[in-house]
Amino acid sequence: MAAFAPSASTSSWTPSSWRTRPVAQDVAYPDAAALEAVTQRLAVLPGLVTPNEVDRLRKQLADVAQGKAFLLQSGDCAELFSDCEPRKIDAKLKLSLLMSLVLIWGARLPVVRVGRIAGQYAKPRSKATEMVKTAEGEQEVLTFRGDNVNAFAADPAARQPDPQRLLLAYFHSSTTLNHIRGALGSGIADLHAPHSWSLAHVRSPALQREFSSVVDSLGDALHFMKVVGADRADGVRGSLESVDYFTSHEGLMLEYEEALTRRAAGVPGASYQTSESPSSSEGASSGAHYTLSAHTIWLGDRTRQLDGAHVEYFRGLANPIGIKVGPSMKPAELVELLALLDPKAEVGRCTLICRFGAGKAPSLLPPLIRAVRASAHADSVIWCCDPMHGNTRTSPLDASIKTRAFGDIVTEVVESLAVHAQEGSRLGGVHLELTGEVDARGESVTECVGGSMELSAEDLSRRYMTHCDPRLNYEQSLDIAFLLSHSLRARRLGRAPSQSRLRPTALDRQPSPVPPPQQHQTAANGAAEGQETEERILAELVRGIANRP
Repeated sequence: MAAFAPSASTSSWTPSSWRTRPVAQDVAYPDAAALEAVTQRLAVLPGLVTPNEVDRLRKQLADVAQGKAFLLQSGDCAELFSDCEPRKIDAKLKLSLLMSLVLIWGARLPVVRVGRIAGQYAKPRSKATEMVKTAEGEQEVLTFRGDNVNAFAADPAARQPDPQRLLLAYFHSSTTLNHIRGALGSGIADLHAPHSWSLAHVRSPALQREFSSVVDSLGDALHFMKVVGADRADGVRGSLESVDYFTSHEGLMLEYEEALTRRAAGVPGASYQTSESPSSSEGASSGAHYTLSAHTIWLGDRTRQLDGAHVEYFRGLANPIGIKVGPSMKPAELVELLALLDPKAEVGRCTLICRFGAGKAPSLLPPLIRAVRASAHADSVIWCCDPMHGNTRTSPLDASIKTRAFGDIVTEVVESLAVHAQEGSRLGGVHLELTGEVDARGESVTECVGGSMELSAEDLSRRYMTHCDPRLNYEQSLDIAFLLSHSLRARRLGRAPSQSRLRPTALDRQPSPVPPPQQHQTAANGAAEGQETEERILAELVRGIANRP
């Protein structure tokens, strides 16, 4: 695939031209000279990824945009440097592989796996300061902006931005990536042994049975392929033994991104230069610019101002990019944003990561879809659902604890699927905050209420581990994977999924210590099945959404 070529409107772009624009979510470093020294060091370090890898992702995302693949983007809300250890990295990687296996089986499509990992260290904030409890009482301190900005400790000195943390972020990202590449190269994703992907952490027998049925069917298919010799190519490691796994993060820290921007020389991805800006006369012939901090980065809902620094930086990159689309996004604004970021309407370049909140997609999403379909980008974008960020609320037992209700997350996914079907569009992927992390006893985190474990607000204190936003745990993540798998299977077979099976109830819409039993009436699904028993939607999810069509 040819590299993204800047148009005439981007000819004046350089990796530093964002500095002429207003910067949203800026970090005020107390020592400008120290920041400059760090960025100069970053500018001569090797990239964390390569242009060839970025181009491979761009090709796969073009398949997603054309309905030939499905995007699964998942990982932590905000990584911590302490997460950089084999056990935690493996847990995230294995959960992504498990979920993608379930999705592949339902959709019969390749799954493009993109992790929020190896660089997701910075977070935007709505307030610059917050009140924290210290030994001296309550104090106002700078808000925690992520490990690459300041420390989480409730101490005024620790909350001061420190540019050395950008170097620490680089090295922790590099180490994380090195482990991921080693794990994938050592057979962690080998589909010939799916039973080795432990489900010991899953408490729900129904969910275990559902996954086991997928694995058994997969085992039969792989055995047949082995017998006929179709699973390997002359003894070389094949696609059934390993997978591509790409990295992503929010492109929030522009000083960091600029320092890791490189210009490809000659053949895209073959070699690259450091981030010195070309003269304006060189133009596109000098090669495309890549940020080598990750394979793809996304533009946040708080940093997508049309005249802002982040849009200015993003528009000149060859990397595929994401755009968070929240409730405040207007149809005309989205079209104008796409025109700035992707003037040539390159297929798969832009992923629209929609985050509205439960109950809002039916009114907010259709005007956006119609505006994009009427533009030059009708067939180039990927529509992706982020059912996490619009559904954050506080615990009814402790206003200082944030949580998310699994029922709300399911609602937004189902609503998005329905809207795209009604509009003749296609949901191409999901963007989830989750973790496969478990403790020594095999206990998952307890940050979102509901799911097949039926976690309540009282359970949040058991293993509430996040320093930022609440994440789906191991079982809740698989619940979502099965929901999507069944929907994609129905779409593949040309059937409308039984709305009685997919329609979320009000379960967990308002977290409470003990969620009350709620039921919804299911429709008949053929004479053989008869009238189904009224069930809660979560029970339906872990049983394969009642019965497979």
